[in-house]
Amino acid sequence: MRLLALALAALSVAAAPPDAAAPHVDVEQYTLDNGLTVLLSRDDRLPVVAVEVRYLVGSAHEPEGRSGFAHLFEHLMFQGSGHFDDEYFKPFEPIGGVVNGTTNTDRTNYFERVPSPYLELALWMESDRMETLLDVLDQPKLDNQRDVVKNERRQRYENTPYGMVWKYFSNHLYPKGHPYQHTTIGTHADLTAASLDDVKAFFRRYYVPKNAVLTIVGDFEPAETKLLIERYFGHLPPGERAPTPEAARPEAKADHLTFTDAVKLPRVYYAWHTPALYEEGDAALDLMATVLSDGKTSRLYQPLVYEQKVAKDVAAYQVSRQLGGFFVIQATAAEGQTADAVAKALEAALADALAKPPTEDEMARAINGWKKSFFQRIEDVTSRAQMLSTYFHLTGKADYLAEDL
Repeated sequence: MRLLALALAALSVAAAPPDAAAPHVDVEQYTLDNGLTVLLSRDDRLPVVAVEVRYLVGSAHEPEGRSGFAHLFEHLMFQGSGHFDDEYFKPFEPIGGVVNGTTNTDRTNYFERVPSPYLELALWMESDRMETLLDVLDQPKLDNQRDVVKNERRQRYENTPYGMVWKYFSNHLYPKGHPYQHTTIGTHADLTAASLDDVKAFFRRYYVPKNAVLTIVGDFEPAETKLLIERYFGHLPPGERAPTPEAARPEAKADHLTFTDAVKLPRVYYAWHTPALYEEGDAALDLMATVLSDGKTSRLYQPLVYEQKVAKDVAAYQVSRQLGGFFVIQATAAEGQTADAVAKALEAALADALAKPPTEDEMARAINGWKKSFFQRIEDVTSRAQMLSTYFHLTGKADYLAEDL
């Protein structure tokens, strides 16, 4: 924690305000009578439109014994609903649509990017699975997707080099009972134990209008779109908004853990608790990560990889979440080097980096790199829809663009 405090102080001294303002993006926000929040942002430069439905439920909302349920529904939501009992993707493939969903600790989102004339199709499909998914969810579908998720866990975590580190982060950065103490994908035991009734109860609790945000970005007519939204979503029972999980920020304490895995080269990880997404310090840590490890001449990469040749690679990154983040520095040992040698070199290089504030050139590169990524996301209608709903979810303001930049 002391290292991060020093880094934040250094960045605050060296960082300059951005030299370009955030682009102006009009966002209209309103709420249906049933509690569904709607965000509309019109952009007619291209004849495409993005639709996102964000459910305010992630793995942090899962009670003990129910880990992996939010992610399991990411799969089940594409297996058909009451008026379209087939794979969700099929109507979108002939029109060149893009359909997907993602799950993290704090939310689950589902989205479509379609040619503008097919906006109504996307709204109908989203509303139908919100309303009638359980009408066609049966034991064979649950069993099939449970096996798919278990196999995904094996591929992404258990059979991937260094994949289990994310389980270790969850288990050891957070105490038992903390909402982030388990991984989003869940455990084999909890997935196996999940009954059809358990899964249906989870859906009824969280996949309701009051616990959702509908965001539309792109080429659409606002008046017509509002009528479509009312037609397809306005009659749905409201349900209840899920409260944000409560959790005290874990105490900072030093810990050293060693894990054995089937990898060719040892890797060293350092992780520190950090501010939550959009809290003071979160953005500075993103810049800090860039200064430390982005590029061959960065503060950690150059000494460890090029000069001492003790590491094969080095990376630093901030994991930003609603209830608190964590900052990671990792380094993979070069051939013939030990984890202890890497750790010693990394600590020395980090101490040296923190003793010398970033130069103006380093800060300019870091800030410009993040601004470039920011503007690219704004230009893409799907990314913008997700940004706006994230802003609303975590700050209460969909028009948070300028403050974020």
